[in-house]
Amino acid sequence: MKPKIWLSSPHMSGAEQTYIKEAFDTNWVAPLGPNVNGFEKDLESYLKENRHVAALASGTSALHLSLILLGVTNGDEVICQSKTFSASANPIVYQGATPIFIDSEAETWNICPIQLEIAIKDRITKGKKPKAIIAVHLYGMPYKVDEIHSIAEKYEIPVIEDSAESLGSHYKGQNCGTFGDLSILSFNGNKIITTSGGGALVTRSEENKNKAVFLATQARDNAPHYQHTHIGYNYRMSNIVAGIGRGQMTILDSHVANRRSNHELYYNTFKSIEQITFLQEPNGHFSNRWLSCILLDSFETREGLRLALENENIESRPLWKPMHQQPVFKDAPNYLNGVSDDLFNRGLCLPSGSNLSKEELDRVISAINTYFAAC
Repeated sequence: MKPKIWLSSPHMSGAEQTYIKEAFDTNWVAPLGPNVNGFEKDLESYLKENRHVAALASGTSALHLSLILLGVTNGDEVICQSKTFSASANPIVYQGATPIFIDSEAETWNICPIQLEIAIKDRITKGKKPKAIIAVHLYGMPYKVDEIHSIAEKYEIPVIEDSAESLGSHYKGQNCGTFGDLSILSFNGNKIITTSGGGALVTRSEENKNKAVFLATQARDNAPHYQHTHIGYNYRMSNIVAGIGRGQMTILDSHVANRRSNHELYYNTFKSIEQITFLQEPNGHFSNRWLSCILLDSFETREGLRLALENENIESRPLWKPMHQQPVFKDAPNYLNGVSDDLFNRGLCLPSGSNLSKEELDRVISAINTYFAAC
């Protein structure tokens, strides 16, 4: 069998070992230490905009703490983009709140401003003004920042910016991860940079960062004994994991460049195939192209291509199944226009890793060309 080509595999810089060795040599293996502090500072320097970063165990934990910081609790409603991974929505349920799912618009595949305002007005008439909006930069493509935040400000609803897939992307020159009242990052194994598992909460104030760190370290009060006046969580990133992150930060920009190069190669190679269309960057949008995604002309073509790639031991994947289609959220309110359903039916993610070799890319291209030549 031919070697496996993965959708998005980890890509190490080589510098990670230096920081990890330092953690072992100094016995800093706990969820605090110089690598944690250094990784946070590295991220703050990269993001700019005077933001404060708390390094955490996952992007999901960052979303959960964001909801807690915004006071979301049992009986509240939180608006969430439907076209996303389930981790965007699950923390809403952790808090006993109800997710309200909003469909996408076709230009960026992200939360639709029209449906968003329809939903807010409708929930208010039902006596439930949403407590927060979770907006996602899907596959690294920034959502329509101006439109979404204008609506949020109009109705005085805070935005949690889910930048799990968009570190290295920017909108009108400003980095994704800095637009939300609170923002989150993910360093899962398949992300643009990885710490194996991990995430971060990005805040506008040092006070909110400190609150997040307090909650993430079991909410231990300042006392000589173990005392707790709040419910806490074991959400802090370890010093070893943060060392991986410090090494990864040294090659973040090159990873973005490689993934964008992959996308350009796919686009230039397949743009003449009438069954394939690509997600373009609207004016002002710069995507890290975390995953290169295509739309096919039908579900049948999408599945045919996916299976043809699988037969060549090449991993591809349908676009995220919308949350309103997920069995676990079947009873959640939703505001739909059909866009995310269509994207799920026809969309496919192609191998996109920053460590793909020329030979691997040639294999992917050859397999796709062979499939369409036979159609």
